Amino acid sequence: MTPKPIEQHWVQQPGSRITGVVRAETFAHAAELLAREPELRPVAGGTDLLLDLARDRTGGTARLLDLTSVDGYGAMNFDDPSAIRLAAGVTHAAIVSAPEARQKLLPLAQACLEIGSPQLRNRATIVGNLATASPANDTISALLALDARVHIISQSVGGLVEREVNLQDFYTGFRATDLRPGELIDCVLVPQPTSRRRGIWVKAGLRKAQAISVVHAGIVLELADDDTVESARIALGSVGPSVELSEAAAQILVGQGLTPEVVSRAAVAAAESVHPIDDGRATAEYRSDVIVAMISRALSALANGHERDQWPTRVPLLVATGAPEPQVVSPSVFEFDTDISVSVNGTTMAAPSPHSGTLLDWLRVTAGTGTKEGCAEGECGACTVQLDGKAVMSCLVPAAQAHGSAVVTVEGLGSVESPSPMQQSFVDKFAVQCGYCIPGFVVAAQTLADELDSPPTREEIELALSGNLCRCTGYYNIIEAVSSAMAKAAST
Repeated sequence: MTPKPIEQHWVQQPGSRITGVVRAETFAHAAELLAREPELRPVAGGTDLLLDLARDRTGGTARLLDLTSVDGYGAMNFDDPSAIRLAAGVTHAAIVSAPEARQKLLPLAQACLEIGSPQLRNRATIVGNLATASPANDTISALLALDARVHIISQSVGGLVEREVNLQDFYTGFRATDLRPGELIDCVLVPQPTSRRRGIWVKAGLRKAQAISVVHAGIVLELADDDTVESARIALGSVGPSVELSEAAAQILVGQGLTPEVVSRAAVAAAESVHPIDDGRATAEYRSDVIVAMISRALSALANGHERDQWPTRVPLLVATGAPEPQVVSPSVFEFDTDISVSVNGTTMAAPSPHSGTLLDWLRVTAGTGTKEGCAEGECGACTVQLDGKAVMSCLVPAAQAHGSAVVTVEGLGSVESPSPMQQSFVDKFAVQCGYCIPGFVVAAQTLADELDSPPTREEIELALSGNLCRCTGYYNIIEAVSSAMAKAAST
């Protein structure tokens, strides 16, 4: 009698297996590789793609086109008079930390600060957020309000083909874009601001951090010398299949001053110009009410010149001071059996990538570290490690991208016999309960200590650790442990 097959729950079923990774040297080279091998999946930060592959229960395979090795991958040019240029590898953390971005692209910087957690912002890219095309992706409304356009390349028989698409024309539906097979976005272009431009970005979510937007909005105004509005762009996201511009609200503003009456009319027009969705995060009615409140408050802030008031005095990035730039080393192609060589806590180790293809599983299988898998979705922070001095979620890092890099796990900070001051503080302040989340918390906290030159405020600690979850609700003791360790270090 043939035994009946055991049916697995969908969460037990394996996702798509990464069978190879190809590294590109330039964006043109990436387009050439993609033309030669169309099934390649471009990957930059990997925070969306690896999750999509893990959730794909078809049992398929995937080969990745690694863009992180591209020359100029993370370049930003704020001085070109024609347009600000952000290369495809510019991360959310890079925007948050750049003074020029905060000065010239405030709505984008505000959006980037609200995306995910410090660990995710260290990896996730602006272009990746645009290309994923979810209407909940926060940078879309910011860049749409800023009148951005994407520069797209592909390789044909005659050579490199280039084209530009205004962002408002780039989206063709829910998670659908104008990108054609074989095409890549190599940069985003944003018009240089005038002295009379003001902008702001706002969102409503269900929690303080790592919240998918219920509604997000970007607003950019050009003001005349008498402070009347010459032009307006109001972009609304998380309300429909794609992020939308509200022309009705803009028309009410143009030619008017930002008086309370005009602001109120524009806010109502913005809500009436869209048809909000009902989903698990909010009802359509709630979204409509939120739009009115958000747009009203945002326009009032612009009217009073308060658009920068909510920006933190200091933003923890979870990047150790003096962190080295990643160095690209051979090989340029990783097959499933190619050794990946990584310095783990000062010891170089080499082994092929496991089935999942993630750095987390490579560390657990190869190095036997105590780095934990909590959610495998970049939500809990249990798998936080330092990758070349940056705190990252190792569950969303392709292992091949760590080749030639230095990784520090909780074991690299100290030992049982000689714990680091941060580890000892977690013990002294009774911050360790079940202990499952603690490796990620300690690594994140130590990266914060390696980054800042003075003790953080409580708000800065909370922002820095917003990507780490404790299911035993030990936050008070954890925050006290971090504060105590850094205060002691500053006094010695």
